[in-house]
Amino acid sequence: MLPVSIIDAYDSSTEAVLQPGDIAAAVPGFPEVAVAAFQLGAVDALVTARNLAAIDEFRVGRPVPIYAAGIGDGAAARDAAVYWTPLGGPLAAVAMEEIIAKGARKFVFFGSCGVLDSALEAGHFIVPTYAYRDEGTSYHYVPAGDWMRVETAGRVEEIFRELGVNFVSGRVWTTDALYRETRGRARKRREDGCIAVDMECASLAAVSAHRGVPVYHFLYAEDSLDGQEWDRRTMGSVASDAHGRYMDLALEIAARV
Repeated sequence: MLPVSIIDAYDSSTEAVLQPGDIAAAVPGFPEVAVAAFQLGAVDALVTARNLAAIDEFRVGRPVPIYAAGIGDGAAARDAAVYWTPLGGPLAAVAMEEIIAKGARKFVFFGSCGVLDSALEAGHFIVPTYAYRDEGTSYHYVPAGDWMRVETAGRVEEIFRELGVNFVSGRVWTTDALYRETRGRARKRREDGCIAVDMECASLAAVSAHRGVPVYHFLYAEDSLDGQEWDRRTMGSVASDAHGRYMDLALEIAARV
């Protein structure tokens, strides 16, 4: 009998018909760690600053370049694969799957989020610890449940402390429907302990769990849903130098994992 609900979608008894390796071939010497930015400006800032050349690509309707950026020092120096990842759990998961097929074994993801607590100012860093599964992708990778645990949150917290980065940790609400973040749902998620809303965390944590590939994830605050009216704040207007700082932080994490 076919599943009748998204919570019945997980199938561990049969193989997927289409595998990532059918689309993306393994690349000899591909970097072990990949850094994925949800804002194209962060990738563009790095490419411009370091004059990087693409080493490969994947496709999401059009070719998306993958760059190699040096991380670490001395004997620990190596390259990280850097790419722009599409917004939303479904496409971000597809891209992650194909980058794994190419050879990546660890991921650092970073991007913006909306806050559910207006005390979190724009630009404040957030380390997600659990993600509420208000999306569809995760239900195809792991059994049904309300929450995905972000297994690597503790290590990201350690690195932020080592670097002297001011941050807050907490639960986030992952949703597919940007324009259906209703006041009632936002209130319920706050009651559940969520401090921010994003569109990918639960999905990526589920791919991580299914494939056994760790994901190190951090967010930075932009708009606010905590109030009578939506507050845009810095959404869509983050300066290029800020994008550069966020990317530098992601590369620093990549060098330490």
